[in-house]
Amino acid sequence: MNSLPDQPDPWAFLQSHTSARIARGRTGHSLPTRALLDFQLDHARARDAVYSELERDQLVRQLKTVQEPVLQLHSRAADRQQYLQRPDLGRKLDEQSRVKLSVSGRFDLCLVLSDGLSATAINRHALPVVTRLVEEVRKQGWSLAPLCVVEQGRVAVGDEIAYALKAETVVVLIGERPGLTSPDSLGAYLTFRPEPGLTDESRNCISNIRPEGLPYEAAVQKLLYLLTEMKTRKLSGVQLKDEFDDNLLTH
Repeated sequence: MNSLPDQPDPWAFLQSHTSARIARGRTGHSLPTRALLDFQLDHARARDAVYSELERDQLVRQLKTVQEPVLQLHSRAADRQQYLQRPDLGRKLDEQSRVKLSVSGRFDLCLVLSDGLSATAINRHALPVVTRLVEEVRKQGWSLAPLCVVEQGRVAVGDEIAYALKAETVVVLIGERPGLTSPDSLGAYLTFRPEPGLTDESRNCISNIRPEGLPYEAAVQKLLYLLTEMKTRKLSGVQLKDEFDDNLLTH
């Protein structure tokens, strides 16, 4: 029998352990008004995140204090509508951007930032992750390619960029598909010896990077672990198993 609206749900204690929608109660055959309004608000935030815009100028200024130069690039998707309708165009750079990649030299690591399906995630979380990661890889003596910021980009665009820059490894930080409780989830996709045409089995992924999910410091620790393993074992993707001890993460 369902609980009355003014009685506590017997499973309500689970809400302290998860942001998932559980034990929201019931009024007749529907949700209580508060739970329904919360759902509609979260749904609106998720939709807004998909159509959010990269705060490009501010982001580039901030990134230049971490690592220079910073290259501003664009995929072949001309605008947001085309990006959503034509995923293939988001995986490739437009001609003007390809010209910008004529940088001499070879690099250990290329960092690519892209709006993906939530520019909100990049605007909020990319800078602290990049700052910590750049600091750590410099301690390892790794050479860094120019930082790249891509508008209307998808994960695979990082392969084309890193290949053109002659980078051994690429990390693509990208806004993930928004969830009803996570409109600003940041994902990191890592590939060893990237080149155009690679598919997802060639990559490793760390998802849900944000204070409410995987905190910045913990994400950087996992990134460093995977990058070191890739550099040592000369592989990535399904061949590289994540054996990092999560108990060692700093939260």
